[in-house]
Amino acid sequence: MTQEMHMVTQAPTAGHAQADHAGDEPVTLVILGASGDLTHRLLLPGLGTLLKNEPDRTVHLVGAAMDPMEPADWTARVEEALREGGCLAAPARKVAKDTAYHQLDLLDDAALGAFLDGLGQGVVVLYFALPPAVTAQICVLLASMDIPSTYRFGLEKPFGTDAESAARLNKVLYRFADESQIFRIDHFLGKGSVLNLLGFRFANRIFEPVWNAANIERVDIAFDESLALEGRAGYYDKAGALADMIQSHLLLVCALLAMEDPARIDELEFRDLLIHVLRAMTIWGEDPKRSSRRARYTAGTIDGTDIPDYAKEPGVDSERRTETLAEVTVGIRNARWAGVPFTLRSGKAIGRGCRRIVVTFRPVNHVPAGFYPLPPQPNRLLIDMNPERVTLSINTNGEGDVFSLETTTMSADLGPSTLRPYGEILAHIMDGNPLLSVRGDIAEECWRIVTPVIEAWTSGEVPLETYPAGSQGPARWESTGDPEEALPD
Repeated sequence: MTQEMHMVTQAPTAGHAQADHAGDEPVTLVILGASGDLTHRLLLPGLGTLLKNEPDRTVHLVGAAMDPMEPADWTARVEEALREGGCLAAPARKVAKDTAYHQLDLLDDAALGAFLDGLGQGVVVLYFALPPAVTAQICVLLASMDIPSTYRFGLEKPFGTDAESAARLNKVLYRFADESQIFRIDHFLGKGSVLNLLGFRFANRIFEPVWNAANIERVDIAFDESLALEGRAGYYDKAGALADMIQSHLLLVCALLAMEDPARIDELEFRDLLIHVLRAMTIWGEDPKRSSRRARYTAGTIDGTDIPDYAKEPGVDSERRTETLAEVTVGIRNARWAGVPFTLRSGKAIGRGCRRIVVTFRPVNHVPAGFYPLPPQPNRLLIDMNPERVTLSINTNGEGDVFSLETTTMSADLGPSTLRPYGEILAHIMDGNPLLSVRGDIAEECWRIVTPVIEAWTSGEVPLETYPAGSQGPARWESTGDPEEALPD
């Protein structure tokens, strides 16, 4: 049997470090690629949540892209997206009234230089809402220009396509900006559920002493979603699940989960401790063939909607053999975590979406004879990223028979953060606080970790399996490493 005890608690907003000074300094936010989906779906609504919380913040919004757009259409799009993010009517109208859109060939160095010269003085944030290859080309152009020290640069992931290209891009960036001006974006670091790991880990006596290999048997981090390709073939078919999710997002979540305790939460110590644990991370057993799996969805049905075979989706090159489901197990070579496998998994077109961290504790050393069934179920801690919830399973005496053991779950809904992830990220960039950006060495280290897997997959050592859209993955995967089965719903 399973008993459940449930409570609800309101999670505070993730909170950026300089919130007390928000709005003191006007900022020009320039979105390069402003006509694209990222801007409309995530950036502008994220800005809307920020302005809802901080209506006095002064932001001059400028959009630039190669696509033509009438000023009235851009103004309407801005106001609509800000309101969708929760921004009140008055500040949304104010931003929309003062905004401007420029049709611009961003790869024309003369046109780009003239555009930047027209932005004036003060703090300018250049946000690259563009494909990574285009961002890299623009950075090469910027390296030949005289860029003011008041500029800040927001770059979307993936940062490079491998360890070598990431290092090369870093060198280009450092030709016109220092690290304090560069904000490599991983929006997972703006998620309240992810940032809650810090308070959960370091502010609770009952967890911190057992957060080690002596007490934890394994950790599973999964981010499976029911969404299929959804028209993103141009980007996704070149990246795949490994680069899109594991190399960036899930490795950073893993590092947050495993990092040592900081003396204080500031950008230097926080990111130093992240790189420290990432440098200790390797593919489990240094055997990518046995410690990684990949698969691609075929035709199926999700919530009554027919999903086509990935290989037949518009814009997909079937010969590229891009995976839509990836799983990698890593280990951490330090005293705290030696011998504990961390399995990271992410997939698309999965029937039962799972966005969850599962910490499985080791069994107790001895259970008195007379209890049944033996052995009891292991204690598990679940941290759900969507919806935001924490659940702990423990063994208790059974109802009606005190010598039987059953699982009792204690759960708390944390409640959503008041800022969307991109609102949190934009606040940090505009305030010049790099706490939640990915430092250059961290970006390179994440690629270093997955390089053996990429090489094994490229050489064909790990087969590309298939699964029907709407399933939980290949049939033989379902019995192992599925965090959704860790606890009954």
